[in-house]
Amino acid sequence: MAPLIVGQMDNEMCDIGHHDGHMSAIHPSSVPAPVAARWRRRPPELAVAEASRTGLRRHLGRLDLTAIGVGSMVGAGIFVTTGVAAATKAGPAIMLSFVLAGAICMLAALCYSELAAMVPVSGSAYTYTYATLGEVVAFIVGWDLLLEFVVAGSAVAIGWSGMLDATLQDLFGFHLPHAIAAPPSAGGVVNLPAILLLVGLVAVLVRGVRLTAKAAKWLVGVTIGVLVLVVVVGATDVDPGNWTPFTPFGGSGIVSGAALAFFAFLGFDIVATSAEETERPQRDVPFGIIASVAIATVLYVAVSGVLTGLAPYTTLNNPAPVATALSAAGSPWITHVILVGSVVALTKGALMIFYGQTRLLFAMSRDRLLPEGLSHTDPRTGTPNRATVVLAILAIAIAGFLSIDTVAELVNVGALFAFSLVAIGVLVLRVLEPDRERPFRTPLVPLVPLLAIGGCVWLATTLAGLTWVRFLVWMAIGLAIYLLYGRSRSTLVARRPVPVPDAPR
Repeated sequence: MAPLIVGQMDNEMCDIGHHDGHMSAIHPSSVPAPVAARWRRRPPELAVAEASRTGLRRHLGRLDLTAIGVGSMVGAGIFVTTGVAAATKAGPAIMLSFVLAGAICMLAALCYSELAAMVPVSGSAYTYTYATLGEVVAFIVGWDLLLEFVVAGSAVAIGWSGMLDATLQDLFGFHLPHAIAAPPSAGGVVNLPAILLLVGLVAVLVRGVRLTAKAAKWLVGVTIGVLVLVVVVGATDVDPGNWTPFTPFGGSGIVSGAALAFFAFLGFDIVATSAEETERPQRDVPFGIIASVAIATVLYVAVSGVLTGLAPYTTLNNPAPVATALSAAGSPWITHVILVGSVVALTKGALMIFYGQTRLLFAMSRDRLLPEGLSHTDPRTGTPNRATVVLAILAIAIAGFLSIDTVAELVNVGALFAFSLVAIGVLVLRVLEPDRERPFRTPLVPLVPLLAIGGCVWLATTLAGLTWVRFLVWMAIGLAIYLLYGRSRSTLVARRPVPVPDAPR
C-alpha cells in the first residue's frame, strides 16, 4: 500500500528518501498552525499524488508538446509585434533584440525544464514555486500567471481582429464596420471579431486535449510554412540600404526592443502546463520547452531581418507589417497568402494560450487556493470545462473593450516576474534537496539561473511606470483573495491524507 502524506504536514519534519527516486517515509507534523502552513513548501510527491486523483488524460507526446510551444509563441509576436518593435524601438537592429530576448528566454527555459521534469503536473511556475518557495509565493505567482495568460490571449484576439480586417480589405475590398471591430478607446463600441474568435476557441477546448493538439499541429504547420515562404521569397528582394542606419535608437533601443520582442516568446511555459496530459512528461516536457524556444528564435531572427530589409523600418508600425513589407518590395501576390497565414497563426496562438490558462486555473483550484469547483473535469473528455468558461468570460471582456497597446506590456511584466521566480526556485531546491533525482538538470548552475534572473530584471526596468501600477493593483487584488479565501481552505491547511504513488518514470 502506498504511503500517506497528510496535507497539513510540516516540511521540516518530513523524512523523505530521494536517492532512489522513491519516497521512504513521511511523518506529519504535530503543529497544525495555518500560519506556518502558508509558508510551507509542498513536496513534489504531494503534487504528483494529488494530480493522480484528477481526470486529466495523458495523450501528448514530443511532437504535440513542441507544436504547443511553437504554436503559443509564433503568432502575434511575429505578425504584429515585430513591426511595432522595429518602427518604435530598435529599427533594423530588431534582429539583435530578438537574439537577446531569445537568449534570456532560453535561460529561463532551462530552469523550467529542470522543475518540469521533477514536478510533472499542471500549473507550470505556480506548481514549481509551491514546491520551492512556499504557498504564499506560489499563489502570487499563480495569480500573476493568470494575468499573463488572460491578457496575452486577449491581446492575440485583438491582433487577430485587426488582421482579419486587413485580410478582408486586401482580398475583397471590404472593411469591417468600425463600431463592431474596435474598442471604445479607439472610437468603436465593441471588438466583435475578437469575441467571436474566443467563443470558437472555447468550443474546441471543451472537446478535449486530443482535438486541441491536432488543431495545434495543423495550425503550426501552416504558420511555419508561411514564414518559410516569407523568408525565401523576401530574401531575393532585400535592399541592404534599408538596414542603414542599423541602430537608429542606439543600444538602449535594442534593449527596449528586446523587452517588447519578449512578448513574442511568451508561451513556452504553456508546455509545462501540459505535463499531466503528457505520456512521458519527465522526458518530453523538457524537450518540448527547449525545442520550441529554439525554433521560435530562429524564425523570429530570420523574418525580422527580411522584413527590415524589404521596407524602411518606419513603415512597419501597422496591423500587418509582414504584408506591408512584401507589398513594398513588389510582391503583391504573396501578400494575400501572408494575410491569410497571419490569421491562421493568430488563431493558433490564441488557442494555445487559452489552453495553458485553463490548466493553470485548474491547478490552483485543485489546491483549493481558488474555488474548488473550477477544478471539475468533464467525465467524457477529461477537460476542465468550468475553468474554461470562466476564463473565456474574462478574456472576452478584455478583448472586446480594450486596445492591444494597453494590454501587451502587462503580459510582459507578468511573465518576467514568473520566469525570475522559477529560476530562483531552481537555486533554492538545489540547496535544500541536492540529492533529489533530477531527470533533467539545468546546466552550469548557479550561472544559468542567475543570468536568467538578471536578464528578466534588466528587461523589466524598461517597462512603463503605468504598467507597473496596473500590475501591482492586480497583485493586490490577488493577495486579498488569498487572505480572505485561499489561506483557510488550502490543501496544506486541511487535514486530508493523500495516497502517494511512486514518482512517474
